[in-house]
Amino acid sequence: MNKKNNLSLCVVIIALFIATITYLFYSNNKSGAGQSDLKKNTVVNNFVGDKAPDFSLQDINGKTVTLHSFDGKNVILFFNEGQMCYPACWNQIDKLGNDPRFNSTDTVAFSIVVDTPAQWKEIESEMPQFKSANILFDVDRAVSSQYGVLSMASSMHPGSFPGHTYFVIDKKGIIRFFLDDPNMAIRNDQLADEINKLK
Repeated sequence: MNKKNNLSLCVVIIALFIATITYLFYSNNKSGAGQSDLKKNTVVNNFVGDKAPDFSLQDINGKTVTLHSFDGKNVILFFNEGQMCYPACWNQIDKLGNDPRFNSTDTVAFSIVVDTPAQWKEIESEMPQFKSANILFDVDRAVSSQYGVLSMASSMHPGSFPGHTYFVIDKKGIIRFFLDDPNMAIRNDQLADEINKLK
């Protein structure tokens, strides 16, 4: 093999080496960032006993709803996949919204979805029972991320959609109960028991 061929071979080997190192560097950085986000988003168990993060979200009528405006009431938050999750999420939203235990003078329940209000207006036009549900729209997923629910075990689209995750917040705004539910069950009785513990 002559010097010219040796030089060409060396150039190819060096180029491959640089490409491999570059790929590994960016892959590790990307993977590391994802792991960091995942760790950050799975701290919800540490939230219990802490002040619930405040938020401002729109309801189906375009009204801004803030968590702090419900100080003095127990609040249930149900983060879910929304419109795409039929029938499980629909059933959970329906049962939560039509349960008088969670729509009383001292307790209110909200279902938080990442859909648009227009999508749920279409659903309401076909299924009037959803008009009783307090649905809030987290279209940019900021609140879902803040509460760490995008990477829970119940999410079928980790990192993109919440799954089926509940928080019970007391009248002082403290998180008292957390449940991530991969079984996608109706949890009203369990939630009512948690609310009763606060009395």
